[in-house]
Amino acid sequence: MVSKSDLSQAEGGDPLQELGAIRKARLQLERQEHYWVLEARNANVSWAAIAAVLGVSKQAAHQKFRKPPAG
Repeated sequence: MVSKSDLSQAEGGDPLQELGAIRKARLQLERQEHYWVLEARNANVSWAAIAAVLGVSKQAAHQKFRKPPAG
């Protein structure tokens, strides 16, 4: 959820620059998420436990994280 203060900080900014920054942040978060899923799997954490934390099905977690992130 975006707070009112977050929106006020973004006002007046260049929309394309802001969108680029959001994309960069999203890619970084995806890489971090993949890293920590791999760490969890290396620690013998089940796909079911990982999926529960991520709020997705076991099958969805396995499908998304079985390969390295794109980009």
